[in-house]
Amino acid sequence: MRRIREVIVVEGRYDRNTVAQVIDATIIETSGFGIFSDREKLALLRKIAAKRGLVILTDSDKAGFFIRGRLRGLLEGADVKHAYIPDVTGRERRKTSASKEGKLGVEGMSPDVLVRALEIAGVTFEDEETLIPAAQLTKADLFAAGLSGGVGSAGKRRELLGRLGLPERLSTNGLLDVLNILYTRDEFFGMLTLFCLKG
Repeated sequence: MRRIREVIVVEGRYDRNTVAQVIDATIIETSGFGIFSDREKLALLRKIAAKRGLVILTDSDKAGFFIRGRLRGLLEGADVKHAYIPDVTGRERRKTSASKEGKLGVEGMSPDVLVRALEIAGVTFEDEETLIPAAQLTKADLFAAGLSGGVGSAGKRRELLGRLGLPERLSTNGLLDVLNILYTRDEFFGMLTLFCLKG
C-alpha cells in the first residue's frame, strides 16, 4: 500500500473505506454538503492544508463537482490538489439502483484507477523504504497528559481544542489524528507546558 503525504478529502464514509483500502493516508469526509455549514471543520481543513496539503477526491457527478467547486473557493490560497475519477457507468455493489446520473462514485472505482487519479493530481508519494517516520503521539501520551481517561480530562481536552481552534466535538481518536498531522511530539508537549495543561 502506497503512502501519501497529503490529506485526502472525500464525500462520505463509503468513499473513505474504499480509499483507505488502497492508500495509506489520513482521510477526512465532507459529509456531503454538510461541510458548508461546519465552520470548525472548514477551519481544520485550512490548518491541515497549510501543514500537509489536501487532495480533494469527489465523485464525478453534479453533486461531486459542486462540493469540489465550493471547497476550491472556501480554501482559496491553501495547498489543495484535485484528483478526478473517470466517468464510469454502473452502480455500486451496496446500492439497489444506479445513481441519478448512472455513474460510479469514488467507492466504485478500482484500486488502479484511484492510484492513477492521485498520481495525475501530483500527490506526494512517500518512499516507505527511505522514509524515517517521526515519532507519533499515542493514546498513552494523551492519557499521560491528562487529556483522556482521567478525572477532568474532558475539560482539559475541550480547553486544548479551544486554544488550538479545533472543533469542540472532535473525538479523542480524531484529536490524536489531527495532532499527529499538525505537530511533532516535541511541539505537542511544548504546547502543553506553555498552556499549563500537562498532567
